[in-house]
Amino acid sequence: MLSVAGVLSGTVLLAQSAPAKPIPEFDHTAVHVRDLGKSAEFYEKVMGLERIPEPFKDGKHIWYHIGPHDQLHVISGATVPVQQEIGVHFAFRVVSLADFIAHLDSMHVKYGSYDGKERITLRPDGVKQVYLQDPDGYWIEVNDGH
Repeated sequence: MLSVAGVLSGTVLLAQSAPAKPIPEFDHTAVHVRDLGKSAEFYEKVMGLERIPEPFKDGKHIWYHIGPHDQLHVISGATVPVQQEIGVHFAFRVVSLADFIAHLDSMHVKYGSYDGKERITLRPDGVKQVYLQDPDGYWIEVNDGH
């Protein structure tokens, strides 16, 4: 007769010896743009992103470093601006949202809150954020999250 302890300890042993499922890690996001030069100017001067080498070397791609192992791929060839709701966006975290907003103001870049009624959104978790759009209409959130 099997004891409950024997069955449970066998279950624990099986659970511990099973290989862990690999979890996908974020690698990159891509935006399809109409004017590669205009987009490059935005992502470098407004967002302050660092350009990195890209393998195509065809004049149609620009890649940016956006995290330890993460990239933004900007790809030319779009013919119309993006039509997206603000809820479909990608987000960047900055050390000082106030400094980033001052930078946007100095460059005369339009930004606002999620609902468009204020300048800054305060999330329920206390993170402050603003939203802006790139030249093709992609929504970008910038926040002071930790």
